Amino acid sequence: MKKIISLVMALVLCVAVCFSLASCNKAEADAYTVGICQLMEHESLDKATQGFVDTLKAELEKAGKTVEIDTQVAGDPNLCTTVINTFTAKNVDLIMANATPCLLAAANATTTIPVLGTSVTDYEDTFKGEIPANVSGTSDAVPFDEQAQMMIDTLKLVAGDQVGVIYCTNESNSLIQYNAVKALFEAKGIVVKAYTFSETTELQALTTAAANECKAIYIPSDNTVADNDSIVGTICSDKKVPVYTSYGGAICYASLAIDYYQLGCETGKMAAEILLGNKTPADYEVTTLTPSVVYNNDLCANLGIEVPQN
Repeated sequence: MKKIISLVMALVLCVAVCFSLASCNKAEADAYTVGICQLMEHESLDKATQGFVDTLKAELEKAGKTVEIDTQVAGDPNLCTTVINTFTAKNVDLIMANATPCLLAAANATTTIPVLGTSVTDYEDTFKGEIPANVSGTSDAVPFDEQAQMMIDTLKLVAGDQVGVIYCTNESNSLIQYNAVKALFEAKGIVVKAYTFSETTELQALTTAAANECKAIYIPSDNTVADNDSIVGTICSDKKVPVYTSYGGAICYASLAIDYYQLGCETGKMAAEILLGNKTPADYEVTTLTPSVVYNNDLCANLGIEVPQN
């Protein structure tokens, strides 16, 4: 019996030592593998991924390390889990999740592989107040009160005017933003109406109704709308209804938004520190960037909106 106990204890000790050595070896490795799950192809998400890749490679190169990056575009929220599962099967050293559905899929799939999110609005809400220890990242959240006030000032909105908010009901972050801007506008006496959809085939008719009924349209950081925002832009431009998006883009007459490339860069810096063994995701608070104001001069001229002169 004593021999058996001794053998078991020796086995346990061996496993512990091997695990410790594996952790050390990973931090001391010369090459790493990183999986990127991006929800869909879109200008903002593409920029965030590019910023991440450029910065991660540059930071690791300084340390004499290399990285193999596997970038996969899910194309649909339901396919994020499939993409993430390929990364966990390969036992990648880190997962970057670009957009909320990707982040949720990654967090649900692993508690040991470091996961960094980007282009995610609200981590606390996404994880119901308990962000997993292996998860951190960057947020594309912007001050909703400043966005609302910017629309009021630039469009000269007054009490009784109606603003339409277009968003997809499948995206929880969009509902958070809708509730925030609704409260802010209504405090000024401005009427807010939600125009929601679950299938993109509904977007054209929905936008037409919104443009006919509202003085302006607000679009939150909604990936589904963003991927189809040319539909919204065409309809609203023809009807001379200004569109404001919280993520910027070509259809937005003016934006108070963050630079998604820089957002990716910040995420890349985090990833490098984690891979090099200097930090863990738990060491990082979710990072946000300071937004800047950008006007689309051509669109403003078409809509008759005066652009402030600096």
